[in-house]
Amino acid sequence: MTTRKICTTDYRPPAAPKKCCTPTTEHQTTGGLVVPPFWWLPPVLSGAVFLIRFKRSCVGVFQNGKVEIIANDQGNRTTPSYVAFNDTERLVGGAAKKQVAMNPKNTIFDAKLINDNGKPKLEVDFKGETKRFYLEEVSSMVLVKMREVAEAYLGHKVTDAVITVPSYFNNSQRQATKDAGAIAGLNVLRITNEPTGAALAYGLDKKEEKTVLIFDLGGGSVNVSILRIKDGIFEVKSTAGVTHFCGEDFDNRMVDHFVQEFRRKYKKDITPNKRAIRRLRTACEEAKITLSCSAQASIEIDSLFDGIDLYSSITRARFE
Repeated sequence: MTTRKICTTDYRPPAAPKKCCTPTTEHQTTGGLVVPPFWWLPPVLSGAVFLIRFKRSCVGVFQNGKVEIIANDQGNRTTPSYVAFNDTERLVGGAAKKQVAMNPKNTIFDAKLINDNGKPKLEVDFKGETKRFYLEEVSSMVLVKMREVAEAYLGHKVTDAVITVPSYFNNSQRQATKDAGAIAGLNVLRITNEPTGAALAYGLDKKEEKTVLIFDLGGGSVNVSILRIKDGIFEVKSTAGVTHFCGEDFDNRMVDHFVQEFRRKYKKDITPNKRAIRRLRTACEEAKITLSCSAQASIEIDSLFDGIDLYSSITRARFE
């Protein structure tokens, strides 16, 4: 794989569709592809909608009168936003996440792949060579993976897309997201705020006038929007987002809980060992998901540190 120089002149976003609206008013359309929490696409068969998140990404379509979030090849409706490189191949999604403990240096994860710090490059070892990639290029790899998921489900090529981003993204971050879509071979019709997309999905069949607050607690950010809905028209009154409180903070609390437990039981501190912490974090993420539907979750990690196993559990009440 070669490194491609990213330049905003490389990509020109398409003109707004005829059924456009003012910057503060967002219209519902019919016959298109609409997926919560997403925007809209025109009534074409080649489009899909993408949600690229801090922790996980997903893709979906609106067809046959209902919303469908598409499952990936592992049967999951969300895909880890991980990209990994090794001596033989590039891995994206679940396969990349599974090998992170053994290959942390060459695995990119747990970060917004688009930021506004100029054009930094990420350096990895790939097929025996040192490669440097722009953030947009890495983000495009996740988009390619999600496009492949959509194409496998739809049975045809996907060319058009709408991509959602956090409401706090600035103009340069939104342009960088468009660049990532272009590198992935997608015609990005629109970049929209994640909470706004959720409001659109919520109000698709609702004609009464109302004010709605959309609260989106994600893995890497919290986004809130207040919208006014009337006759299928969505007026954005206010939108905001923060990154210093998010789902990852819950993971950190659980990791710290088991680090302290391990220290009490075995008089050993695992925090300097990055591989042990990464394995523990992965187990804690799975336990957190389990606690969403169960009163208790187990943590079982063989040879976590110095040959010592960690077998423990945590209740939902304790986690809360």
